[in-house]
Parts: sequence; C-alpha cells; structure tokens
Amino acid sequence: MEEIVEAEKSTAAGAHPQQPFVILAQPGLFDPSRAPSGKHTAWAYCHVPNGSTVDMTTRIENQVERFAPGFKERILGRHVMNTVDMEKYNPNYIGGDINGGIIDIRQLFTRPALRWSPYKTSAKGIYLCSSSTPPGGGVHGMCGYHAAKRAMKDVFGINARLPSPK
Repeated sequence: MEEIVEAEKSTAAGAHPQQPFVILAQPGLFDPSRAPSGKHTAWAYCHVPNGSTVDMTTRIENQVERFAPGFKERILGRHVMNTVDMEKYNPNYIGGDINGGIIDIRQLFTRPALRWSPYKTSAKGIYLCSSSTPPGGGVHGMCGYHAAKRAMKDVFGINARLPSPK
C-alpha cells in the first residue's frame, strides 16, 4: 500500500514513478472472444501526469513481473498507447485522461454540470452514464447503474430496485 501511495503522489507531482501502480486485466478469462484460442491477452495501464508522452511499458512490465514471475518471457506482442494516442483515439480523453479529468471535492458536486441530477441532460429522455458522472470511472458500472435508476424514476415514476452491478 505504501508503494501505491508513493507512486500516486509522484504522479500527482508530475513525475513518473519507477514502480508505478499498475491496473491489469486478463479479459480472456471471462470472455474467450478477447484472446486467440489457447492464448491470453492482458490489458494494463498506470497513471502518468496529464499529457505525458513518457513510455511506461518497461516499468509496467517490470511491476507485473515482480508479482507474476515469468510474465515478460510470455509476451508475444504489444499495443502501446501514450496520452497523446489516447486523446486521438477519444477526444474526450483530454491529456490522455480516461476519466475525463480529476474528481476532487468540487468536481464531485458539479460534474459534469451543476444540476440536481448529474445523469439527466437538457434533452428529454436522454441520460448520461459515463465516467464524467458520479461516482466516476474508478467505480466501474456504478455511473450506468445510477443513470438507469434516474431514468426509471423520470420515465416510469418509480424508484427502481435494480440489481447491484457485479
């Protein structure tokens, strides 16, 4: 935990940690269509200062190797994107930020716009459920969950009892 805190502090200060906090998924374990037959894919990233073009590939791979020895020798190919590539891929990822910017205490109450329901838009019947709505992108599925509850209340006049996302 101390290492994670130090890495995140370093990134917030504009530096690139040697041992970054790495988020890694192996989607083929849950969806076989996400990997070639008999193989696996891994998807990983770490936090970097906004707009950074420093290649963190080796640092990410070294972190994974620390906890999964033999990982690096099994890599057959890579697809790497830096923050500039991310913004080109999706212009909403300004500076490469997949969460659309920091969620601090001010943003928690005004994001994406200051209104009673952050999920409603000015267009009737259209709702927003992206990482730009509370509780943000780090809580996967909850933005859509809350937007669906809001839509059910507005459209049908009921407080829906939706199953919690898993």
